Amino acid sequence: MENLILIFTCLTAGLFLQRSTVFTDNAPLTLNLYVIWIALPALILRQVPPLSFSADLFILVLIPWVMTGLGAILVLIASRLCTWSREVTAVLLLTVPLGNTSFLGIPMIEAFFNTDMVTYGIIYDQFGSFVALATYGSFILALYSKQQPQDIRLIAKNILTFPPFLTLLLALLFAKQLQQPAIAGSLALIASSLVPVVMFAIGLQLKFKLAPGQGVPFCFALTVKLLIAPLIVLLICQILGLDTPASRIAVFEAGMPPMVTAGAMAMSAGLAPRLAAALVGWGILLSFASLTLLTLIL
Repeated sequence: MENLILIFTCLTAGLFLQRSTVFTDNAPLTLNLYVIWIALPALILRQVPPLSFSADLFILVLIPWVMTGLGAILVLIASRLCTWSREVTAVLLLTVPLGNTSFLGIPMIEAFFNTDMVTYGIIYDQFGSFVALATYGSFILALYSKQQPQDIRLIAKNILTFPPFLTLLLALLFAKQLQQPAIAGSLALIASSLVPVVMFAIGLQLKFKLAPGQGVPFCFALTVKLLIAPLIVLLICQILGLDTPASRIAVFEAGMPPMVTAGAMAMSAGLAPRLAAALVGWGILLSFASLTLLTLIL
């Protein structure tokens, strides 16, 4: 429960201080850049090298990628039908497919299930959501961070030079070296700053009143992320005849709210920051109710 207390504390502190003169207007952007360049790379270098996988847990790797693709398709369809701006579309493409499956997902699994089930959540996050963030997330950010469409070569260059993506490659290449106790311990300390910094930055920007025209995409995103996504995964598992602890955690993780780091990526690029902050902040608050209902179904 420590992670839940940390999330609420930092989010509340940001909300409390957003109207003060202690922090400048660009403080959230500075904090988000710290996450992208320092904290997130440290987390990747710490979490990726020890990864291991067995074939019977394949559902935990498959589902997050299926939901990433399906989430992106639903956003693009809704964006075309509703004629949303590029900035709004970019935010939804980052926050709807990518869920908060680690920092909120892991403690929620422990709270609603038991400690033994946490392993399934780690596999879902590290093999699915985490890699999707570094690859799919990098692509979306590179594609939408400019007002005009970019040349494919420039998009590829932006992806390959994006800190989290580069870090992922380094983590795979130097997995053995990075698992040395001194290095792993140092990386863990740096990575531990990600959640408080991101949640505080979100609190500094979280607005109870959305910008004009953002109400519909806001409701659409949270409805898909918190309700539709887990029900789709539940249906997939039923069609495949899966009723195992791994499949139940896959459904549960699919119902996590938007990923805090995905929101930070959108805000750092100046892509509808109020919408991104609202989706992450309100998503976390509303998920306590939606995840409770989901466990009743499971």
